[in-house]
Amino acid sequence: MNSFQITVFSVILIVLILFAAFFACAETGLMAVNRYRLRHKARMKKRYAVRLLQLLKRPDRVLGAILIGSTFANMLASSLATLLAFHFWGDKGAILSAVALTFIVLIFAEIAPKTLAAIYPDRVARWVAYPIYLILKVLYPIVWLANAITNNFLRLLHVRVTNYAVEPLSREELRSVVYDTAGKISRQYQNMLLGILDLSKLAVDDVMIPRSDIKGIDIEQPFEAIVDHINKYHQDWIPVYRENVNQVIGVLYTHEILRLFLSKMTMNKDLLEQFLQEPYFVPEGTSLNIQLAYFQQSHDKVAFVVDEYGEIQGLLTLNDILEEIVGDFTSLAVGKRIQHQPDGSYLVDGALTVREFNRTTDWELPLGGPRTINGLIIEYLEALPHTGTAVLIEGYPIEIIQVKDNRVKLAKVAPMLESFRRIV
Repeated sequence: MNSFQITVFSVILIVLILFAAFFACAETGLMAVNRYRLRHKARMKKRYAVRLLQLLKRPDRVLGAILIGSTFANMLASSLATLLAFHFWGDKGAILSAVALTFIVLIFAEIAPKTLAAIYPDRVARWVAYPIYLILKVLYPIVWLANAITNNFLRLLHVRVTNYAVEPLSREELRSVVYDTAGKISRQYQNMLLGILDLSKLAVDDVMIPRSDIKGIDIEQPFEAIVDHINKYHQDWIPVYRENVNQVIGVLYTHEILRLFLSKMTMNKDLLEQFLQEPYFVPEGTSLNIQLAYFQQSHDKVAFVVDEYGEIQGLLTLNDILEEIVGDFTSLAVGKRIQHQPDGSYLVDGALTVREFNRTTDWELPLGGPRTINGLIIEYLEALPHTGTAVLIEGYPIEIIQVKDNRVKLAKVAPMLESFRRIV
């Protein structure tokens, strides 16, 4: 073997190692590329994204072309390295070439290119898309034959490659994607997206106004008292009932009241009842997304939540559902029910829902049980509440500040203890 042949073989050996590195890089990059980002780019008419999606429809063919090229490059490189080593060192050269080439291929044709592709899969996939497309075209007969044998073997294991499709993201996976957008979109928008995803997991009784907090008008009152109550309300609707909420007869909307005043008619109870909207009832446990769809399709914007016995348990409005998505429209009402203290704790109205408290404070009181702070405290106490009693719930110290009618009126919630933080 003369010096020219040695030079040519050496150059070919280097080129083959580079080819092996290219195929290793392409294999990892194409398999690790973000499919959802790729689809987005394809919708934007990016040519490389469209070509990549076409290639990835049949990953068996892509992998077939890559592995055929990689195997050919590695085998030929091994033969040339053995030939060169044998020329210089004789029989011992064959063993030395195997050891040396294994190390070189492992570092420069496997670990390094695959690590690069794993870190930058989208960029690598974009670079290798067209070369792999051409290689697949050139080697298609060989790739087809190799795939036919492989796919038939996999069919014996009940694996059908032709039925392959990228699985859609589950709700929890989509939540993880939204969490990973931190820093790219505002926290407010992030919470809105999470709120939309949570709608199907929530029921109307999770966000309703509890029965004890429903404020309405008793039609049995003197008419002057009814007018006085109407003037005090600052909301778009007023429940109207006879004697108690369970005997609700309708809902009076503000715009209907304005019509009454503008008509200059003599107002009385009978006329007032004519302007009442028929009450709409919904069973507790109804999913929030189902209820939202109903509100969208109907004129009703207020629903009374009833239990299996027909007893009213609370009241739900369209705004309550929207606030689960976008947050409170005004922080004024929440500010009255949650007051931040200088020591980092919060004074909380016992009627406040646990979900609303968590959303406002970014804390994590348990959501699986009672809906309100009052209910949560009583469940953990397993007794009637008393002023000054303290309880530790999921690492959060909670002290009862005020009790009224056997209910927690006001409580102080302190930050999670450090010992629990380390466990979490």
